[in-house]
Amino acid sequence: MCAIAGWIDQQKGVAGQEETFRKMLATMARRGPDQEGTYIGPTAALLHRRLSVVDPEGGRQPFVLEENGETFVLVYNGELYNTEELRRELEGLGHRFRGHSDTEVVVHSYAQWGQDCVRRFNGIFAFGVWEERRQRLFMARDRIGVKPFFYWQGEDRLGFASEIKTLLSHPAVCPRVDQQGVLEVLLIGPGRTPGCGVFRGIRELEPASCGYYEAGGLRLWRYWALEDREQEETFEQTAEHVRYLVEDAIRRQLVSDVPVCTFLSGGLDSSIISAVADRYFWERGERVQTFSVGYRDNEKYFTASKFQPNSDEGYITRMNGVLRAEHHDVILDSRDVAAALLEAVEARDLPGMADVDSSLLLFCREIKKHATVALSGECADEIFGGYPWYRDPAVRERDGFPWAQSTDYRASFLRPEWLTGVSAFDYVDSRYRETVASASVLPGRTPEERRMKEMVNLNFRWFMQTLLDRKDRMSMYSGLEVRVPFCDYRIAQYLYSVPWRYKDHEGREKGLLREAMEGLLPAEVLWRKKSPYPKTHHPAYLQAVKEMLDEVMADPNAPIFDLLKREALEGLVSGTDGRNESVPWYGQLMNRPQTMAYMVQLNHWLKRYKVELV
Repeated sequence: MCAIAGWIDQQKGVAGQEETFRKMLATMARRGPDQEGTYIGPTAALLHRRLSVVDPEGGRQPFVLEENGETFVLVYNGELYNTEELRRELEGLGHRFRGHSDTEVVVHSYAQWGQDCVRRFNGIFAFGVWEERRQRLFMARDRIGVKPFFYWQGEDRLGFASEIKTLLSHPAVCPRVDQQGVLEVLLIGPGRTPGCGVFRGIRELEPASCGYYEAGGLRLWRYWALEDREQEETFEQTAEHVRYLVEDAIRRQLVSDVPVCTFLSGGLDSSIISAVADRYFWERGERVQTFSVGYRDNEKYFTASKFQPNSDEGYITRMNGVLRAEHHDVILDSRDVAAALLEAVEARDLPGMADVDSSLLLFCREIKKHATVALSGECADEIFGGYPWYRDPAVRERDGFPWAQSTDYRASFLRPEWLTGVSAFDYVDSRYRETVASASVLPGRTPEERRMKEMVNLNFRWFMQTLLDRKDRMSMYSGLEVRVPFCDYRIAQYLYSVPWRYKDHEGREKGLLREAMEGLLPAEVLWRKKSPYPKTHHPAYLQAVKEMLDEVMADPNAPIFDLLKREALEGLVSGTDGRNESVPWYGQLMNRPQTMAYMVQLNHWLKRYKVELV
């Protein structure tokens, strides 16, 4: 994985901006600690920082290919999992390769098939290809949106980058946030409307999108979307198909020239990945490394809840009893998790998921000491229907984003001027309804099937994107590449058309996946009730974030007061705001302590990024 950036100025050119490009490269160093490279032409500069995973020498970037009278210059962040198939096909068409990197396969694929190359890729990627003779840039992002791609467009100028901070380091891009950006952070955050970069003028290329920038114009389109299709396989055939797709995706993503490990929580998804990886490496005479995260004294303070019915420790121990892996436990201190909230903002460039972010940042930092690539179980819940809101009829039939039924509460924090001319409810509801309407549903589907496809589309385009943002930024901040096998687009497309009664097999969340993987895991792990990402229950964390927010509020010039009402923050800190704890700020893991932490992150973001509110 890497960091990419580019700057195109077709009127004035890019000469004389070398110092600016050095500053942009410096912001990319954490994502790409191993190598750096720059291509500067008359009107375009392409920048790259590399985390070496495959073919350290042959995959250097920017990668320049001279082909058929054109100079193609590629900057690429990602991994292709069908590299060898594509290489063989391209060799059959006359292409010759210098090394074995997927980078080289990407640029040759573009030279051969142009914009249609993205339809052939199975992987996670964001890239730009500059065609020097034609003076145009092709940009693309993977189908699921695992790898980021932000851009800024001015008059006859375009900048792009893996992260917002890189764009903001160019003097033409100002850290201005207007009413829409404020509403995104307070009414939608830590999620974002698809394509929104919060800062004025900054956009994000949406998943499964690509396009050209040429002659000062930008033209974008979607090249893939979830599509409802007839599904005629029996349940048994479907389970067999699922097992093949999942195991194939995992095995493809274990290929690397550097050490690979897996996350292991003792839950279904990470245990499946770890078990397949364990077998894969054992067949090669090697041992996979597995990593689990916990919190100091958490067992002492853990309280079971509807969303978190049990802790992970016993299930991790059970998995370690059947795996031949080299296991590592990472134990985090609650106050360290609170202190890392600020660093997590700088990793994400926005307020995030509070300690859900900061704990992952610290966890990945420890993993990086042992491995460069990790596999994680993100996105199985969205695709297989694992979240509570899929399975509770009362919740799933309710209009609105099921993970954020808190618009009125969120709006109560905002100073009234930020809601001038805008209804908070309408701002959120319009996005919900647009997403529901865009779901692909074949005629004749039952009302339940229609609703479940709407729910998948909601989760796929919104909640899953927030989790993928989190995983990418928190891991790459330490130069750790995290791959997500359940995001293989073949799994997502296949499962979209599978009937809900199959997914809900035996009335269990992810019942189909459990049945498909029968025999791979111990029964108690295979049928364990879903428990989300572990968080600290230690009262020291609540005390730490309360102290941090108290410190913010003690400063009369704190920038957060330009956005929020003091009395609303005081009610949050004291716990007297009347908030119903059963309706979290976001998802299952952001309750009152995390809401306070979010406000701490918001204030730090405003200060650290010198945000200009306009």
